Amino acid sequence: MPDNSIGLYIHIPFCKKKCLYCDFYSAVLSDSVYSAYLDALLREIKNWGGKLDRPVSSVYIGGGTPSVLGRDIKRLVDEIKSSFCVLSDAEITAECNPNTEYEFLYYAKLCGVNRISVGVQAGSNVRLRALGRSHTVSDAEKTVSLCRDIGLDNVSCDIMISLPDSSNKTLSEDIDFICSLSPEHISAYILKIEERTAFYKYRDELNLPDDDSTANQYLTLCSELKKRGYEHYEISNFARENKKSRHNLKYWRCEEYLGIGPSAHSFLNGKRFYYPRDIKAFIKGNTFEYDGEGGTNSERIMLSLRTNDGVEINNFNRSVISKIEEFKKAGFLDVKDNKVCLTDKGMLLSNSIITELIYEDL
Repeated sequence: MPDNSIGLYIHIPFCKKKCLYCDFYSAVLSDSVYSAYLDALLREIKNWGGKLDRPVSSVYIGGGTPSVLGRDIKRLVDEIKSSFCVLSDAEITAECNPNTEYEFLYYAKLCGVNRISVGVQAGSNVRLRALGRSHTVSDAEKTVSLCRDIGLDNVSCDIMISLPDSSNKTLSEDIDFICSLSPEHISAYILKIEERTAFYKYRDELNLPDDDSTANQYLTLCSELKKRGYEHYEISNFARENKKSRHNLKYWRCEEYLGIGPSAHSFLNGKRFYYPRDIKAFIKGNTFEYDGEGGTNSERIMLSLRTNDGVEINNFNRSVISKIEEFKKAGFLDVKDNKVCLTDKGMLLSNSIITELIYEDL
């Protein structure tokens, strides 16, 4: 794989219904805005492809809800392949809801999508309704089954923990359900109540687990997935052998990528920039905004420590190594083959641990 290859992220900012917890940038789907947005997106893809002479080794189509594209997924991927040099072994991922219709999956497979990410979230209809999800457990089973039937044999499923009224018992039910789908990859997220969400308006009424219960759920999840053959390779991600998300690894390894669409971020030629969270501005052709320099040593350490690859210990000075020993004794860090990495317990406190190590290293 060429060293100068990049990842390409494409944002589809539409949802038929906004989930109660969701803080990602999206808008309610309408035919007129959808058509104008798709035209603008294809135009921007063509423009970038014409001026960026870099091979693409991964494509990630996220949202929002990319499965609203239906057969237009082929139009989108065909334009990407026409505009960019997409490598023959590139990983091409598309997100979809667990009530996705056959048409989207069929055309996704037809145009070369080889990885599907399904937003399952929970294994109970009661908990799905509590999250504001529009699908059922049965829908999730049918969608994953459709993927297999069509030949989309690299499936990732999302699971969310620390839900309202949740416990280790409900978590076990959700883990059992997700694993019954036999996904190659699982992404796990702790529910956080963000300001721009419906949940935020009545957050005090939600019966959320306390910090200790949340920590217990996370550690239980890590342990259970390990028993079932999933490698915990990043704070929120677990994969079977050779099924890590190649696109997301680019972020954590501080490699370069281009994001196209409102709210999409990029890191190219040492610069970080992003498109504002504004569909209308994107359709009008408004440009991106710069977000400073990227790729510093501190940033690389911060991102690498999110993964089980860890960081070479010789990247740290003597005072940091002393701090590493303290964290190791407390069970938060491990040192293997001269590399420092977070333990499952340490991943729960990743932000504070990473910040302290980087601050000490300055």
